[in-house]
Amino acid sequence: MIDPGTPPGEDRLVGADRVLAVLRLLAERPEGVGLEEMARAVGSPKPTAHRALAALRRAGLAVQDGRGRYLLGDEFLRLAFTHHEARPDHVRIRPALERLAARFGETAHYAVLDGHEVVHRAKVDPPSGPVRLTSTVGGRNPAHSTGVGKLLLAWTLPDDAAVAAWARAAPLERRTARTRTGLAELCAELAAVRERGHALDDQENEEGVTCVAVPAFLTSATTPSGAVSVSALAYRTPLTSLVEALPDIHAIVKELR
Repeated sequence: MIDPGTPPGEDRLVGADRVLAVLRLLAERPEGVGLEEMARAVGSPKPTAHRALAALRRAGLAVQDGRGRYLLGDEFLRLAFTHHEARPDHVRIRPALERLAARFGETAHYAVLDGHEVVHRAKVDPPSGPVRLTSTVGGRNPAHSTGVGKLLLAWTLPDDAAVAAWARAAPLERRTARTRTGLAELCAELAAVRERGHALDDQENEEGVTCVAVPAFLTSATTPSGAVSVSALAYRTPLTSLVEALPDIHAIVKELR
């Protein structure tokens, strides 16, 4: 795998770099790549590129199809997905929260549903700003009064009957004057969330704090693992501004799939 004339002590680095370059190119070409094209792309003679491919094939990281083209092997995909699924969701979601906090200058949360409450699994405060939210990782809030809670309830409770059964199990606490505590208005709100794909909290959980929430699909393409929200001080970032930016919020969260 080493070119003639490689200085002593550098051969392992050069060889490893070449194998990694071949592996990266395979990842970028799901339709497969031929040996000649591979050699040109990584800037190596065909025998050298072939030796790199042979090493990857022995490890199960590359395969050759019936047309003679090379593709990523099943072992590479197994390792990648195993690693991806094993990473805690709060670690996987953090890059999106950091981008959202920087984009809006407000706090970004990731939360999951636990019965009648939501639990904050991750939180990123804005890079600057004298006033910040008091929410904490591990902290809980009523699901019916928060954006993340209503988003996850809308996915978990598919119809009014399910919402009614859920509401009967525990009283709906009135956190502020705007909290929806009536069954009919909660059913209507969750139906609206299902239709539009996002949830709002217009100072319903805490006076002066608004938020928008969208689903995060970290472990399934069809069922959210949790919800991501941008929570803002109403005087600083009006709810209308967050709603207008929903396409950006969705796009940032979807990049994590």
